[in-house]
Amino acid sequence: MPSHAKAVIIGGGVVGCSILFHLAKFGWKDVVLLERDELTSGSSWHAAGQIHTISSDPNISRLQSYTIDLYKEIEELSGHSVGLHITGGFYLASNKTWYDYLKRERSKARYMGLNQEFISPKEVAERHPLIDPKHYHAALWDDQDGDLDPSGATYAFAKAAKVHGAQYFTHTPVTGTTQRPDGSWDVVTPRGVINAEHIVNCGGLWAREVGHMQGVNLPVQPMEHHYLITDKIDAVANHPTRLPAGIDYEANIYFRQERQGMLLGTYEPKGTPWKVDGTPWDFGHELLQPDLDRIADRLEMSFERIPAIGEAGIKDMINGPFTFGPDGNPMIGPVPGMKNYWCAVGVMAGFCQGGGVGLTMAEWMIDGEPSIDVWAMDVARFGDFATPDWGTVKSTENYERRFVMTFPNETLPKGRMQKTTALYDRLVAKGARMGQGFGLENALWFADGPEDAHEEPTFERNRSHDYVAREVKAVREAVGGIEVANFAKHEFKGTGARAYLDRVLAGYVPKPGRLTLTPMLTPKGKLYGDLTVACLGEDHFMLFGSGSMQEAHRRWFEKDLPADVTYQNVSDDWHGIALSGPKSRELLQRITREDVSGEAFKFRDLRQAFAGGVPVILNRISFSGELGYEIYCKPQYLLRLAEAIEEAGADLGYRWYGARALMSMRLEKGWGVWTLDFRPDFDAVESGMDVFINWKKDFAGKEAALAAKEAGPGRKLVTMTINVDGIDVSGDEAILKDGKAVGYISSGGYAHHAQASMAMGYVAAEHAAAGTGLQVEILGEMYDAEVLGAPVYDASGANMRA
Repeated sequence: MPSHAKAVIIGGGVVGCSILFHLAKFGWKDVVLLERDELTSGSSWHAAGQIHTISSDPNISRLQSYTIDLYKEIEELSGHSVGLHITGGFYLASNKTWYDYLKRERSKARYMGLNQEFISPKEVAERHPLIDPKHYHAALWDDQDGDLDPSGATYAFAKAAKVHGAQYFTHTPVTGTTQRPDGSWDVVTPRGVINAEHIVNCGGLWAREVGHMQGVNLPVQPMEHHYLITDKIDAVANHPTRLPAGIDYEANIYFRQERQGMLLGTYEPKGTPWKVDGTPWDFGHELLQPDLDRIADRLEMSFERIPAIGEAGIKDMINGPFTFGPDGNPMIGPVPGMKNYWCAVGVMAGFCQGGGVGLTMAEWMIDGEPSIDVWAMDVARFGDFATPDWGTVKSTENYERRFVMTFPNETLPKGRMQKTTALYDRLVAKGARMGQGFGLENALWFADGPEDAHEEPTFERNRSHDYVAREVKAVREAVGGIEVANFAKHEFKGTGARAYLDRVLAGYVPKPGRLTLTPMLTPKGKLYGDLTVACLGEDHFMLFGSGSMQEAHRRWFEKDLPADVTYQNVSDDWHGIALSGPKSRELLQRITREDVSGEAFKFRDLRQAFAGGVPVILNRISFSGELGYEIYCKPQYLLRLAEAIEEAGADLGYRWYGARALMSMRLEKGWGVWTLDFRPDFDAVESGMDVFINWKKDFAGKEAALAAKEAGPGRKLVTMTINVDGIDVSGDEAILKDGKAVGYISSGGYAHHAQASMAMGYVAAEHAAAGTGLQVEILGEMYDAEVLGAPVYDASGANMRA
């Protein structure tokens, strides 16, 4: 065993072996994988092996498609069969709701270039004669789906990695990881110590235990999972071709052919976490005791829909543990707060996603960034709030909802009140319907009282519509307030702070007492942030940005922080309230001794002051598009500040408003939102953020950004109105021109003041001109849309600057 390696991968399941293969293929030959037992000794060996492309996130779907295509390459390179059967597969809709869901998936497939099409129940039965078609409305067919041999695929990855120069060692458990002062790692095993520049936790069932060696708590949880294999079924044995795979959402089952019988798996409505306190190190090629009672209702429905399975005998019943994450997606990438420590864990659908995860991790480790946005899998989407207990609760919920859709307006019930502010009870008492972002409860909209704060999950406009409308009206005509604790705050101090920020940020760094908006770019010129920079003093700055990205941005800032700069993510140290509306200045003046007149406190000014009797940071800026102010205070002062605002605004028409109203108003201004309209998939020119760049200075990503500017964008972010009533986009819908997909919707909804359905999206540049007529596909129907050339509300920005 070598004494040194560029990277050591801990864990020999399909994910670890895929990362080993990709690192070696892309040029890191000095890479080693360590496995405590044999390869596949975790959950890989007993996986069902069904593969498919559909995922809730489009980029994960792309990576799943890549994974399936990759199997032929590694089989040929390694000489080891992966047992691949590309049979095609269908996703079955037994009611209108699931049919609508599949229409959304089909729309995503249009712009992603995936080959999916609807087929009738009759066609389903023709392709799979075991299925009773009377239970179904329709099915979405994907010709890339199928199944493989899990063990064979894992060994093919490992052997293909060896062809490229990598090494792997079985029966070599890692017993400790220790970091040296230079940032490298000593990986301790019974066979010796390997010093590695990077380590990758691919521990699978043991991901938590591997993390604990270095004090990392990963919120993943192994769950018990059942599938069965039938005896021989004559209709299967006598069929001239291998039967296609399938998923039935309402029945919560997946199925495929297994030799001359069928494999049927299900996710029971009450999940069973396995080994909450930790996976035993000596667990290996073992299965758990089956419990048919837990899945009896699923089996009963399955037997109605695929009668031959109910009539066949059960040959094997498998109950094995699989590791789930809080939202069902993997957790990959560099762990925030750690140097050269990576993870790829919670990859429940390992044989669908393993190749894509390996590709992404290798690009990230070698090039410094992935080639596509993988935020949906980034470990940084969870912070300190994601404790082990919370991870168990949410992972169990996700298991139970594996084939249960989450609607655009739906808030999930488990793991709530993990983080709250001092205003939580007060806002709930006023009728707030709360959502959760980065663990923090925040108001979505306000009903007439707690008993009225409810809505039914739907793809169409919901009962919050009229409530949100009155919140928008209050802001546009009087004054409203929204809690802004969920905005991220990053604090920089030190003599080198200005120079550091000037290099990291592409825009202007303001003078003391001023605010600027700036993009932050990757070395390849892709967007990695849009941040408001506040200069509190010559050597003191605060950056405000996306709350969900706060740990990802912390990771970004800390990776090359100079010695003369100190940095902290202080998001939880500053809560606050944003005031917006034509009467916001009058309200603010009533609660502060500062002169906040337009002449004394200009647009994009800031000051440290007192308001509502408490110390605050006042920013004159507004995401609503109105005259507005962000008032930040320490959490212990928030309740007093809120009381002062309510009292002072009582005769001004003050109303609390929530995130849905804010999102409606920003649409009217054509302002993008991070993780939706602004993502690392796009550069500054494509997104329109180049107008905030200071091209006269040197900054991270400048060379690539200049090249993109000179070449001109191939696609552009546009705002459009859609001619539709009663329904709005929810994201990822295809945008078409003359029947051909030319882009996709990044965000949208109803603009209450403009009284129009609006959306933002990326389209091919030749279709981005104002007045261009396009179509948007919403739940399978095509609706006319028109590209706008200016905001539909206050295009000059006069209100903000008043």
